[in-house]
Amino acid sequence: MIFQKNNRGEQVLNLPLGSIDPNPSQPRTLFDDDELHSLAESIRENGLLQPVTVRRLKTGRYELVSGERRLRACKLLGVAQIRAIAVDVDDQQSAVLALIENLHREGLTFFDEARGIYELIYQWEITQEEAAAKLGMAQSTLANKLRLLRLSPEIQALVSEKGLTERHARALLKLRTPELQREAITMIAKRCLNVAQTERLIEGMLEEKRMAPKRLLIVKDLRIFINTIDRAIDTMKEAGIEAEAARTDQGEYIEYTVKIPKTSAFSRRGALRGSS
Repeated sequence: MIFQKNNRGEQVLNLPLGSIDPNPSQPRTLFDDDELHSLAESIRENGLLQPVTVRRLKTGRYELVSGERRLRACKLLGVAQIRAIAVDVDDQQSAVLALIENLHREGLTFFDEARGIYELIYQWEITQEEAAAKLGMAQSTLANKLRLLRLSPEIQALVSEKGLTERHARALLKLRTPELQREAITMIAKRCLNVAQTERLIEGMLEEKRMAPKRLLIVKDLRIFINTIDRAIDTMKEAGIEAEAARTDQGEYIEYTVKIPKTSAFSRRGALRGSS
């Protein structure tokens, strides 16, 4: 193991790749193979411009703090050693540094980011305010990111698959069921809706859901009215009034035509009694 000092006085080591363990707090769950191969080619041509960061464990091995993609790219190249900066940090500081490094690099999904923040808070039993201070972000921003985890893993995967943004995902939280969320995602992707259009779509879906019970109530009421008319016609017929009724469904409305003869059975009976 060869080491030197950089211009900030940090210890820079040349470590065997096999001596470095992965960071258990690594927030990134997806690694793009094409991007890793591209990074490997860049390292082959230009060398490793920025060393990875590690910390020494009590066992004598090292644990990666930051630089997961660089480490993987070097493994793809089959190199034996990698330049690494050794830092003296505890478990919590290591988790924070790993998350901060990933927050400032491309490729970390906003769901990975939210999971990383959640793990930091849950594992170390700190508040959202404390986590926000450690990560250098506003507490409201951190809270909004954590809200994304209310979406089920299936919906999270679908959001990522369709290439929707974090703001698209946040808008979906207004829909309470995975079925409605899935329906919205399909329409958003099919119509290529921006965030403002997505919010209008979701408001429309919510309004339609609110109106559904009212429509059902109206339909039930209409049936009561229709039955009332039918019973009235039957009652007239039983009384000897030759009433007729025709009902036609016109789509937007129901049309009723009722014919009641002016010369009713009562008047005919009266005439018969008068002539006897």
